[in-house]
Amino acid sequence: MMKNPSLLIKVLALQCLVVLSSCSSKESDFDFFYFVQQWAGAYCDTRGHHCCYPKSGKPAADFSIHGLWPNYADGTYPSNCDRSNSFDASEIRDLESRLEREWPSLACPSSDGTTFWSHEWNKHGTCAESILDEHSYFQAALDLKEKTNLLGALKTAGIEPNDELYNLEDIKQAIQAEVGYEPWIECNRDGEGYSQLYQVYLCVDTSAKNLIECPVRPRGNCASRIQFPSF
Repeated sequence: MMKNPSLLIKVLALQCLVVLSSCSSKESDFDFFYFVQQWAGAYCDTRGHHCCYPKSGKPAADFSIHGLWPNYADGTYPSNCDRSNSFDASEIRDLESRLEREWPSLACPSSDGTTFWSHEWNKHGTCAESILDEHSYFQAALDLKEKTNLLGALKTAGIEPNDELYNLEDIKQAIQAEVGYEPWIECNRDGEGYSQLYQVYLCVDTSAKNLIECPVRPRGNCASRIQFPSF
């Protein structure tokens, strides 16, 4: 038995501080999500880059999901937050057919998407596990894809994936008219040096259900007129 009560109190106080410090620095706390969709035509046309269609065949000519990424409002982001909670394909078996359509992998060699989904869950999804388990994480991304018809919005504005150049601001305004919030556009460069429409970032609240104004936007530059490549 400890004879010095004050020493015991100090030891307990120190233990509490250690626990509080650990909790306050927990990486799964975040401020919002980036919901990122990519255009396969640009991915496959990036200078010095190759793509491979999934084993199921060429994806539909539509935007596909790249990821649902927890972020901090200061522009940084957590990653690989829980190595003890690795991707388990059996958890999303009922979503596989939708994921193959809406979240295909274009990386080489050809795959069924499992490696891509595993990467996204392990790097990003685990940082939201206090809110979304693995199944809920992928379900949330699919639901967001369903409610944000980017290609339809662009076509309504006369912006087609036909290798033509379009004003960047027109693309932003067309998407904003559809979803209610300004997107951030990421561009790539093709072999001829054209700036292309590559990825569209929308911001989502921490419930992963509601679109919001972006607290901060990624860095990057697009030309004032960009190509919408065919696919």
